[in-house]
Amino acid sequence: MRVLALDTATEACSVALLSGDECISRSAEGGRSHAQQVLEMVEAVLAEAEGSLSMLDGIAASIGPGAFTGVRISVAVAQGLAFGAGLRVVPVSTLEALALQAVQSGGRPALIASCPASVGPPESVVLPAPGAYRGIGRGFGAYPALAALPGLKLDPKDTTALPNAREFARLGALRLRRGEGMDPADLSPLYLRDKVALTEAERRQQKA
Repeated sequence: MRVLALDTATEACSVALLSGDECISRSAEGGRSHAQQVLEMVEAVLAEAEGSLSMLDGIAASIGPGAFTGVRISVAVAQGLAFGAGLRVVPVSTLEALALQAVQSGGRPALIASCPASVGPPESVVLPAPGAYRGIGRGFGAYPALAALPGLKLDPKDTTALPNAREFARLGALRLRRGEGMDPADLSPLYLRDKVALTEAERRQQKA
């Protein structure tokens, strides 16, 4: 199974090419925009593998949640590459990729998300059952209420963790093997905020 994976949904931009058990990847945080970097990374991993898009079984795309523009870049680039090469795509969420990082490193159960993806105050998060949990992801550093959850252990390196295309590629390969690839036209972002702006009337109402 040969899968190309893209993730531009967070502060980091990453691309990975999985071929069997071997994975070639590129990742960068900061610097140029993700839109400028992602296609260069695709070219770099394909060149290192001495391959092309036509050799792939599919493309795994990060669909979020994440930054609005970053999620759109990931989805749009995956669609463009897949259309051009006649490939199927598989959606993978950033939370799933973080969960796989935690699973692969072993240890106690990791808390990524304890409910279907949604937006809410940090105080509304509850653990699914009493016990000892490991937190992973930058949300724990951003929201002290999450870090204070009972039974939660935070390792400093876990609170700086970001998704990486390596995990998207592995999850994508599993889904492609199960026949879950889709037409790139059906790929869509996972937006948790349906409304990102207020109308003039709504802004005036808030000020009243």
